[in-house]
Amino acid sequence: MSILLISSSPNLEGSSSRALAQELAHSLAGDGRVVVRDLGANPPPHLDQETIGAFYTPEAERTVEQNQKLALSNELIDELFAADAIVIAAPMHNFGIASSLKTWIDQVARIGRTFEPTGQGPKGLVTDRPVHVVTTRGGVYGPGTPFNHLDHLEPYLRRALNFIGLEDISFIYAEGTAKGDDGIQAARAQISQVAEAA
Repeated sequence: MSILLISSSPNLEGSSSRALAQELAHSLAGDGRVVVRDLGANPPPHLDQETIGAFYTPEAERTVEQNQKLALSNELIDELFAADAIVIAAPMHNFGIASSLKTWIDQVARIGRTFEPTGQGPKGLVTDRPVHVVTTRGGVYGPGTPFNHLDHLEPYLRRALNFIGLEDISFIYAEGTAKGDDGIQAARAQISQVAEAA
């Protein structure tokens, strides 16, 4: 079992999302391995005109400079395809995902690599595999709560991951972390259940 662990918190020392996701990833991996992609420590660059141009240039026609621009994107996509399951640590930032996670999505959503256009719309090319999103929030925004309409993290991540072919997505919520540890403990209980069921 190979688990891809993606951390997106810029807090490298005291991040709850990072700690919880690590706990889940290692529980799922068992005797397998955990491949860590730390977007907080090493955020991918924002897309620029040259990189987007390289995305849409046929491989045989790319320049040396374009191939250099695509090196990181290729590495991130290869990690995605190699994983048996994916764990994403996604703290809520201003009702959405961290900017580093957005740039990761921009780097892996590649025409011809992770999706292709069809007559019925885009088709994801990543073979479906489990994705577990561990999300921490200072407030309470989960399903069924009064402020769920402010949660743009879950619907965006679901749509972006579905776009490249990933449909088996589950969320573990650590809610209300600004008010105490109850949400962290609830998330740990969920992590135990997911690990036991795997």
